[in-house]
Amino acid sequence: MTGVSVYRLAEVSKHKKCRGDDRSVWTVIHDKVYDITNLLLEHPGGEEVLIENAAGVDSTESYEDTWPSNDNREMLKDFYIGELHPDDRTGRAVKRKYFDLRETREDESTDAPSLTLYLFPSIVILLVSIPTVFLICQNQIYPI
Repeated sequence: MTGVSVYRLAEVSKHKKCRGDDRSVWTVIHDKVYDITNLLLEHPGGEEVLIENAAGVDSTESYEDTWPSNDNREMLKDFYIGELHPDDRTGRAVKRKYFDLRETREDESTDAPSLTLYLFPSIVILLVSIPTVFLICQNQIYPI
């Protein structure tokens, strides 16, 4: 990790001052350290949510519980300041949750289309065509 700053969790925990001129709030998400001080006033849930759940701690689970969008994940990169020291990592994997379930992600297979995609229209066409065929056959046997 050349050129990347590495922080201990003890250092991150010192950065939970949310008032005054020297305010500084850091958090850890997926073993990455973020300085979210400038996010406090802009956060849609208000600064209290960040202070209670993220200030100075590993907030990976709290973050993923909000089902962050891809835009949110991209925005988080602006606050990145370094990596958590390997000795402070829990090793526990927290599954990434996605808000927009319509988006295709690399970890999902899109090779097999849904059976419903083909089955439902086929049934509708079959049901509509039965009376039509019946009427055509009846008119040929007994012309009007």
